Amino acid sequence: MSLAANAVVALIALLHVYILVLEMFLWDKPAGRRAFGLTQEMATATKTLAANQGLYNGFLAAGLFWGLWLGGAGQAVQVFFLLCVLVAGVFGAATASRKILFIQALPAAIGLTLVLLA
Repeated sequence: MSLAANAVVALIALLHVYILVLEMFLWDKPAGRRAFGLTQEMATATKTLAANQGLYNGFLAAGLFWGLWLGGAGQAVQVFFLLCVLVAGVFGAATASRKILFIQALPAAIGLTLVLLA
């Protein structure tokens, strides 16, 4: 595995840990509301749903970290979880916010390309 591929996969995993924190713990706090453009009322009403989303982002991060931990044997694991991130990013861009395409899907596509070329 190349250093560049591992670095990008690690950054994507860290991004998903950050998203987990925003969605699970900060959703109705100023940082979470600002990140997702929510009013206090909307954040309060959707807090449980956001925590569920955050948990799934944590699973994506865990899978990517697992693939890194496995070293060269983890390439298939990384490919699977990067594909999951890519699909989630495309779906999120289509259904929630176009910026998700650039925040989540594009990095996953770059990471996937680097992992497959490594």
